[in-house]
Amino acid sequence: MHLRSLKKTRGEVSIYDPIGVDKEGNEITLMDILGSDGESISDQVENKFEQKALLEKLKILSYRERLVLQLRYGLMNGPRRTQREIAKILKISRSYVSRIEKKAIQKLTNEMSDHQP
Repeated sequence: MHLRSLKKTRGEVSIYDPIGVDKEGNEITLMDILGSDGESISDQVENKFEQKALLEKLKILSYRERLVLQLRYGLMNGPRRTQREIAKILKISRSYVSRIEKKAIQKLTNEMSDHQP
């Protein structure tokens, strides 16, 4: 029975399994030789989970606050915009965009810190 259960996982490979030894005698793993674009894979996964949690928390914001943050930080896969560009889009002053942004970030910060384990 044990041999059958092992048969299912025989083809699986971990990125942390050793695949060889370098010139100095150190073990090399797949993780060591896989290239990454600045961010490690674990950082990317963590960022995705944090982004998902943040998007859930956006529901506590007003429509205008949510829109300003989405435009400012490129949420929902949009381009990042300056406060001046957002002001032009919404036909309000840049300083008002700044106040909306600051208030929305404060709300999110309070909400995230209240629900931390």
